[in-house]
Amino acid sequence: MEENRESYGLAEGKILSIWMILFVVLILLPSMFRVSLGISHFYVKILIKILEWATLQIEEGVKKQKALALENLISTGIIQRQETSMEEEIAGQHRGCFNLADVMYFSKKGCEAIAEDEVTRRFSSEELVSWNLLSRTNASLHRVSWQLSVVWVIGILFRYCLLVPFRVCLAVFSILLLVLATTVVGQFPNGRVKRWLSNQVQMICATLGIRCLSGLVHFHNRENRPQEGGICVANHTSPLDVLILASDGCYSLVGQAHGGLLGLIQKSCMQTSQHVLFERSEMKDRHLVRKKIREHIADKAKLPILIFPEGTCINNTSVMMFKKGSFEVGGTIHPVAIKYDPRFGDAFWNSTKYSVMTYAFNVITSWAIVCNVWYLPPMVKEEEEDAVHFANRVKSVIAARGGMSVLPWDGGLKRKKVKESFKEEQQKKYCQIAIENGSVGNGNVY
Repeated sequence: MEENRESYGLAEGKILSIWMILFVVLILLPSMFRVSLGISHFYVKILIKILEWATLQIEEGVKKQKALALENLISTGIIQRQETSMEEEIAGQHRGCFNLADVMYFSKKGCEAIAEDEVTRRFSSEELVSWNLLSRTNASLHRVSWQLSVVWVIGILFRYCLLVPFRVCLAVFSILLLVLATTVVGQFPNGRVKRWLSNQVQMICATLGIRCLSGLVHFHNRENRPQEGGICVANHTSPLDVLILASDGCYSLVGQAHGGLLGLIQKSCMQTSQHVLFERSEMKDRHLVRKKIREHIADKAKLPILIFPEGTCINNTSVMMFKKGSFEVGGTIHPVAIKYDPRFGDAFWNSTKYSVMTYAFNVITSWAIVCNVWYLPPMVKEEEEDAVHFANRVKSVIAARGGMSVLPWDGGLKRKKVKESFKEEQQKKYCQIAIENGSVGNGNVY
């Protein structure tokens, strides 16, 4: 019996040693030197083939009329909108004169907003054209055929029994490595060695974080990467945005202070590098943030600052209003466009619906996180251009490169109501149309 136990112990030790060697060779060393072995590319190619096969199975199993109805619903939404502005529609019909029929325009817009407004749906997950074999859908598509049901069940077993344990272990290892390494590096005296070690630790841990999600990131135009003393601005979809950008470069972060797991990571990073964190509800901190940003970019030897001007996560289908604060401090703006592929997993974090842990579970149980990152040419504010117009110009460039729509609305509408100033702006705009080319009294009033 004792000999059998010793043999079992030796066998377990050998298996553990083999796993440790594979982990070091396949995961840790490539992350340290930031090289790819092509495993993620191969895995994503297999997923694409499986998803294409699943789409064909669904198209064959579902009736043609229902498939067309579903396709129309996804592509156009609940209602068909006329993409015309208030000036074009009202002024074109009534030639600038007030008419009681104008009430019908506002009534129609109100009904459209109640049924499906263009803002609220930006705070929910993006609709997919085809099913990605994940169980987060109300449609029973896995019952279309028995072949699809078998593949769906195999996918569940693969993700929850193989990928999830591996990803959880790697994520725990990455967080522990970050906490321990930043604690050690934080004891070094300030200088070139400490900065180099800090940058290496953060980039290695960020790369490991992407690996634990089976992440595949395509970086484009790396010659435009943000430089020291600059400001990097990007569209915001998820906390993963920071992880993805940090795997390809080092930044000083400006953003909201979090608690829990994100708070632990933030505190660890603060030990080795300078970041500016603030509470969303404290307006006094915003003035302090603006002051710190000015001081930071004044030193051209410091890391570029990473800012998400939208102020909240949007579902990656559009770019909403950029807050003007980061465009008032001067300096060079380095725009970055981030676009996720929703077929492999939903990277969007709806912070009003899901906690950090629930969101992390959804991401870890997805197939993969695949995205494209475009570094765009640096931009500076033109003469006689105010911060608002500069912010809109940068926002348009990012949206165009990422293939997203541009919306003038504030992302803060996720948590609060429309500002009275915006309502007054729309009222003034209508009054300007009504009094144009004549007084109100000259209109047709009954």
